[in-house]
Amino acid sequence: MKYKNTKKKGPAPRGKGKFSINQDPFFAGEPKKRRKIDYDDDDIESADSEDYDDEVEKSGPEESEGEEEEQETADEKRKRVATAYLEKIREIARREKEEEEDGDEGREVGEKEGERDSLVAKILQQEQLEESGRVRRVIASRVQKPEATDEFRVLLKHRQSVTAVALSEDDSKGFSASKDGSILHWDVSSGKGVKYLWPSEEVLKSHGAKDPQGRATKQSKHILALAVSSDGRYLASGGLDRHIHLWDTRIQEHIQAFPGHRGPVSCLTFRQGTSELFSGSFDRTVKIWNAEDRAYISTLFGHQSEVLTIDCLRKERVLTVGRDRSMQLWKVPEESRLVFRAPASSLECCCFISNDEFLSGSDDGSIELWSLLRKKPVYIVKNAHPLLDGLKNFEQDEGKISNGHSENGNLNPGSYHSSSAYSWVSSVTVCGGSDLAASGAGNGSVRLWAIESETKDIQPLYNLPLVGFVNSLAFAKSGQFLIAGVGQEPRLGRWGHLPAARNGVLVHPIKLS
Repeated sequence: MKYKNTKKKGPAPRGKGKFSINQDPFFAGEPKKRRKIDYDDDDIESADSEDYDDEVEKSGPEESEGEEEEQETADEKRKRVATAYLEKIREIARREKEEEEDGDEGREVGEKEGERDSLVAKILQQEQLEESGRVRRVIASRVQKPEATDEFRVLLKHRQSVTAVALSEDDSKGFSASKDGSILHWDVSSGKGVKYLWPSEEVLKSHGAKDPQGRATKQSKHILALAVSSDGRYLASGGLDRHIHLWDTRIQEHIQAFPGHRGPVSCLTFRQGTSELFSGSFDRTVKIWNAEDRAYISTLFGHQSEVLTIDCLRKERVLTVGRDRSMQLWKVPEESRLVFRAPASSLECCCFISNDEFLSGSDDGSIELWSLLRKKPVYIVKNAHPLLDGLKNFEQDEGKISNGHSENGNLNPGSYHSSSAYSWVSSVTVCGGSDLAASGAGNGSVRLWAIESETKDIQPLYNLPLVGFVNSLAFAKSGQFLIAGVGQEPRLGRWGHLPAARNGVLVHPIKLS
């Protein structure tokens, strides 16, 4: 396993005579655009895909917005964003101090402003600790019991089963993809969106795509994975055509195709705060790309079967799950990996809780909590998504769910059938930097969980009824809503079918105290 470093720049040539800043090219002119790179990697056969019809308005380039962004340099943009964010924090601190200041009219103005600045510094420090994962946000204990009127509502529809959903960093925009090849870019509050238009075969080839091989006569548009960069500029998609497609979210257009994988691209993730992209494939490899440079970086080998799910935080560490019943943590700079084995099941999905803790779901209906210090789960919730006869709604009793037993529990599952394939845990997600988690399956509900860091266990919170295969989940960063990508069929394969399910993106509000 090798990790290729970027090319090193040689020392600048020494000039004779006096030096002038105006003569230095570093200080003159705008930065050059990064050049595209052609690929010669071999590609292999890809499957056909069905045509899909336009159900939402088509998008067009936004030239005026692009011209405005070109006039603003990167430093000016960073300063503008930082100033606006600081003013927002100051406004929060000002509101928190209003009541105290009303009772202390005799105090000096400078003293009040000093306390307000101290409060701003504390808020910024706390957010930085939460962002880095060193402090976990306490959200699970604040989640209120859902009322009868609280339910999943359809945000927008897809023609076929939704396979992936993703949210922007500010939770204002969302992205979804389905088996029919459609990619939708939508507004979270209104649900209005646009469909990304696939370019012609000639344009795809000019962007780096290779010709399909074998029996396939055209590129498959069947999508299995989506990922959006932290700055919201790039959207990556992958599927059966064994390419990674890069889209510019500002103009909703295709800008690059990365060949190289020799199997369907099953999962994608961006490293937080960067344009570094990781992809997992059925060819058992994990590849690293740079979206900004449009470049391939390296390949990671280690899985003995298909890679199913991938996740990454801010560190250069990648978490993957494969059909070889293993979960692997890749330490990219150190060129090493840690292998975690499931006791007696095949892992289906995974996600980071923090840099040292992980969550996974299995095909036997279990949810596992893992620690960096142990090769086996520190806690297991068995029968996490039990299947009721007729897919009836679950009953809640005093804030607890009559679910299957946990690893050390003695509850009788009763009429639940955990062995059913509809109870396979197909998706798990964690509200970033917090103790609130959610899991989905095809049993008729999404479940909320509280992750106890001190006792190292998982406690059930509430059941959110939802008919269909929950193929993808995404929490809002604030924890105030949950997005679910649902379909009549599972994400991988067509071994199950739920006619009563609605293909689309659904949202459920999460009320916090």
